[in-house]
Amino acid sequence: MRNEFETELKNLHIRFSEMAMMVNEAIQKSVTAFITHDQELAKKVIQNDQNINNREIDLEKRSFEMIALQQPVTSDLRMIVTILKASSDLERMGDHAVSIARATFRLQKNAILPEVEQLISKISHLVESMFNQAIEAYLQQDDQQAIEIALEDNDIDKLVRTVNQTCIQSMKTNPQAVENGTTYMLVANYLERTGDYVTNLCEWVVYLKQGKLSDLNSKNIG
Repeated sequence: MRNEFETELKNLHIRFSEMAMMVNEAIQKSVTAFITHDQELAKKVIQNDQNINNREIDLEKRSFEMIALQQPVTSDLRMIVTILKASSDLERMGDHAVSIARATFRLQKNAILPEVEQLISKISHLVESMFNQAIEAYLQQDDQQAIEIALEDNDIDKLVRTVNQTCIQSMKTNPQAVENGTTYMLVANYLERTGDYVTNLCEWVVYLKQGKLSDLNSKNIG
């Protein structure tokens, strides 16, 4: 019975890790589509989102079944709860990737702001790096690394503020930049919120290791 439970727990862990890779790929492709104005790639991100949603539903179902039927001990229960809660954060990150992909269709080619797109690309790289580190911290159950990773979110916030300031300035001097400027700020905001969800993942790593939740993210996200 115990061997069967350990096998199920291992499979749950693997399927969660796969979901993380799916979401990371969605974020990368959505930003690439946005800054290269690749509408076909944007469509693929939107179409593939259902796979992420299905994986979250599957993980939720498996997690509840294991809790109800196996009655896991404390350490195993923490692992299941971590996957259950963190998969919900991953699903929301996938939703933001879709929002970025959809923004690709709103850009007006006659009012592109290359300097802003470069900033958005930089924010994306920071988010992706932070995300990869957070998943590695989860795999290693390294709570100290998770706490350090959460601090990197401040760099993302600073760049987002720069995007907003640059867009507002451009919109003041060039009326044609208003629509694109608004879209750029929205995309930067989606990436900022994605960084917040990565911080949530770090909090779940700390919970997994220490058995308590730590507020590593002072912002409220939804």
